[in-house]
Amino acid sequence: MLVGLLGATIVLCNITCFTEKEEKKKWKEIKLFRKLEKEKMQELVEKKKEEAEPNKDEGRHYTVSVALPGSILDNAQSPELRTYLAGQIARACTIFCVDEIVVFDEQGEDSKTVEGEFEGIKKRGHACVQLARILQYLECPQYLRKSFFPKHQDLQFAGLLNPLDSPHHVRIDEESEYREGVVLVRPTKPGQGSFVNCGMRKEVQIDKKLEAGLRVTVRLEKQPSPDSKTRKGLVVSSHHPRTVSGLYWGYSVRLASCLSAVFAECPFKEGYDLSIGTSERGTSVDQVALPPFSHALIVFGGLQGLEAGVDADPNLEVSDASVVFDLYLNTCPGQGSRTIRTEEAILISLSALRPRIEETAKKSRSN
Repeated sequence: MLVGLLGATIVLCNITCFTEKEEKKKWKEIKLFRKLEKEKMQELVEKKKEEAEPNKDEGRHYTVSVALPGSILDNAQSPELRTYLAGQIARACTIFCVDEIVVFDEQGEDSKTVEGEFEGIKKRGHACVQLARILQYLECPQYLRKSFFPKHQDLQFAGLLNPLDSPHHVRIDEESEYREGVVLVRPTKPGQGSFVNCGMRKEVQIDKKLEAGLRVTVRLEKQPSPDSKTRKGLVVSSHHPRTVSGLYWGYSVRLASCLSAVFAECPFKEGYDLSIGTSERGTSVDQVALPPFSHALIVFGGLQGLEAGVDADPNLEVSDASVVFDLYLNTCPGQGSRTIRTEEAILISLSALRPRIEETAKKSRSN
């Protein structure tokens, strides 16, 4: 009799425990369902807001290019000082959001690739190569440098330079809509895109199958669940962050064999619609308002000034250097020193032109 009562009690306890577990499970399911419904409602509200608001154009549609002779490195007395000078130029151009740097040979020699080495002071032509290589190295995000820059004598002291710290140099745990990456050698399933190293703890799988070793700009999708092994992203053009989101996304570097090649080999279909030459013999920048433009080019001279580059160019048959440019400006009227070094001229000129560039861009947007 006692055994029967104990058995019945155990059965009742088991039934009670089972019903309690079922109730807890149901409550969990209800909570999860409510949470999902809430998230869906928030998404719908956000979508409606986006549809109701007019599309704001946050992008920057104009570009600013800087052209300078590589011969400025000839004036530096040691490899360390040459490297530091290149670092100053890179920093100045990044601070003022320059989109393209063109290094031209003011002696008119052929320097169209970054192959070869800088062989010392007064070796014409090779300074352009070293300057271009250091500028490219500094622009590249740190986590990608091993993939694109093998050990080279020109970069011997580049590690000592101040970092550019521009928006596309994103830290490992920093959240960013865009990232630069390199396509990895990884097998993928049919119909799926390549894997990319974007300097994050997780690799990013893109929407396209691309050749390994390519540098790509990736627009990341929303943060996935913590359990997922990879992030998802879309490959976009390198100017997409600038034109769509208004972000400064570094500069490109181009070599030109002479001053006229700076214009002739312009990467933009329409060419440079505003060219500015800088010289102490030019018109004072205080008296000038910039016309509307899409692609501006600001050209700096070397040790002998911009006039020397115009005279040495075999394709320019002009006696007056100002004829080559739309505007020929003195960006530092009343200078206290007889000479202004090119790295100083870049900072001075971009400081003087920046408010005028922004004013012109505002007028273009409002029109």
